[in-house]
Parts: sequence; structure tokens; C-alpha cells
Amino acid sequence: MAGREAPKDPKALPATGSAPEAPKKRSRAKKIVIILVILLMTLAAAGAGLYWWFYIYVPVKSGETPAAEATATSQGAPSGEVKQDVSPRIERQSELPRSGGVVLPLPEFVVNLSDPSGKRYLKLGMEVEVNADVSKELKAQSAKIRDAVIMLLAGKSFADVSSPEGKVLLKAEVGARLNQILGAQRVVRVYFTNFVVQ
Repeated sequence: MAGREAPKDPKALPATGSAPEAPKKRSRAKKIVIILVILLMTLAAAGAGLYWWFYIYVPVKSGETPAAEATATSQGAPSGEVKQDVSPRIERQSELPRSGGVVLPLPEFVVNLSDPSGKRYLKLGMEVEVNADVSKELKAQSAKIRDAVIMLLAGKSFADVSSPEGKVLLKAEVGARLNQILGAQRVVRVYFTNFVVQ
């Protein structure tokens, strides 16, 4: 009986088939998920940085004020035409100097917001503080002003205008659009006198 081999234990046999590959597949899938998460976080950070750079950060050159910069931009345009900046820099109202300027009313705006439901609208009343008497210019440019403000508001969603930060940003954007139309840094502050979202 010495020539007979002992029966092999089935548990001791090396496994064949897909059993060893399962951990490798899980490991590979885990690596792919981690790489995708890191990539998405990097893209989100880059997007936030670009938004800050193009819409919030306002560089001030030494010896030059933002008002002088806006005047230089408008002087380069042909007569009767304001040179449009594709990505206007926006100044926060708290950073602007206080002025004893005149406060002028703007007409009320009613605009549909760009929400997926399409049922929300914004009713907005505003007054602007200006550092010079530009009431005649505001009346003469009323069509351009209404168009610029309506286009700005129509691109906003409820989430954009419902938070206090969103309202502050909206004030800055309206002021920047009005200063582009007027061709100089005339609008110092924007005040909301009526703000209803339904």
C-alpha cells in the first residue's frame, strides 16, 4: 500500500478560474474611482479660482484708480460707442469710496428666472447712487440699461439671488453693467428698493 497516494484535500487545491481576479478587479475599480474623485476636485478648485479671477478680483495698478481705468477704456472707443469688455471686473460695493452723490431711481424690472421649472420670476426695484449728475444720460440710455439689466437677471436662477451673497454679487454686476453703458465710473452703489421672488 506504499504505492497508493493519499487522497488530496479539495480545499488544498489551487483555485482556478476567476477567484484570484476578483480582488484585482476591485482594486483597479477602486483606483479609478479615487483618480476620478481627485480629478473632479481639481477641476472644481480650478473653476472656483477662475471665477474669482474673472468676476471678483479687481487688480489696481499702482497710481491708477478703477475710475481712471474705466475712463481709459471708454476713450478708446469710436465716438458715441462704448467699448465693451467681454469679462468686466466687478468691484464690491464695500470697497468703493463713500460719496455724497445723488441717488436716482431706475424703472422696476420683472424677469423670469432661469430655473428648470420656468415658473419663478423676480420683481426688482432699484436706485443707484452716482458721483455726478447723470440723470439725463440715464434717461437717454434707458433702452440699453433695461436690456443690460434684463439680460443679467434672466441668466440668474433662484439659488443665485436667494442668498445674501448672491444679492451682493448682483448689486456689483448691475453697477458694472451700468458703468459700461455710461462709459465711466459713475455708478457708485446700487440699492434694492423692492426684491420679490415668486
